[in-house]
Amino acid sequence: MEFDLDYARKVIKAEADAIASITPIVDASFARAVEMMYNCAGSCIVSGIGKAGIIAQKISATLASTGTPSHFLHPVEAVHGDLGRLRKDDIVIVLSYGGETDEVTRLINLVKQLEIKLIAITGQADSSLSRHSDVVLCMGQMSEACPLGVAPSVSTTCMLAVGDALAFTVMKARNFGVEDYVRFHPGGSLGTKLMTVEQSMMFRPGEKLPIAAVDDTIEQLLKKAKDVKRHGAVMIVDSNGKLAGIITDADIRRLMTSRGNKSFALRAGDVMTPDCKKIRADALAAEATAIFHKFRIDELPVVDAKNKPVGLIDVQDILTIKVVG
Repeated sequence: MEFDLDYARKVIKAEADAIASITPIVDASFARAVEMMYNCAGSCIVSGIGKAGIIAQKISATLASTGTPSHFLHPVEAVHGDLGRLRKDDIVIVLSYGGETDEVTRLINLVKQLEIKLIAITGQADSSLSRHSDVVLCMGQMSEACPLGVAPSVSTTCMLAVGDALAFTVMKARNFGVEDYVRFHPGGSLGTKLMTVEQSMMFRPGEKLPIAAVDDTIEQLLKKAKDVKRHGAVMIVDSNGKLAGIITDADIRRLMTSRGNKSFALRAGDVMTPDCKKIRADALAAEATAIFHKFRIDELPVVDAKNKPVGLIDVQDILTIKVVG
């Protein structure tokens, strides 16, 4: 039997063209929907029936994995107990091309009774769903790509694109980074293979680092370090700002035990561990894990190409993101 591959290509092109045609949906209403989702104090509940419901499940999963609490609510199950999932601080996003199915209209009534805000992703601007929604994202009428012109294809593909646009716009507004994504995907290849030291270290570019000069006294070192966020070591630099060594909390404790108050007058350069282990910011986090394990240390200075400190990575940072060496 010969298959019509030209038709298959037309299906793909029809769906691609349809997605391109709905870019005007990103307007003031879209911005309002993004604002509602970003400021939502509860969860973004996504719902739909049939093929639109399957797309709704995917959008909900995307939201949940990118920093926006979300779960899927089946319109039929909503009236059989699942309505208890909803809270007033939630937002409900309903996907329905026609906006008139019995299950959807019944869900609208339930949502409105609970005084929950409603966002519609639909193809009909004058449908019941559109009329009763707080924000309407209308894709407009479109022809399905199936041979009969009835099976959801173009419409559901466009719904998915709109949902992704919403989710990723909110994600970007939250400054949701790779390290956050990895924490939600500890079993993924990104978390176990591609995470870099820069993405996993406790400090971000521009933040104050625990740094002291070789000629600073221990007293000066402690004063400089007190205003820096959580850390277990201070990096020591030479007159050119290059890494010269490290002094850990354990080093300070041992010093105080043996020298007492006399410790405060000692130079950092005389106390530090010189030529300490270090790692480049662009190295894989798995490499840092290997160093922690091999040398049984807890802190590792992160340096740039000129050997100047740009961060500090702690063994706990690696454990948190579950990077396995």
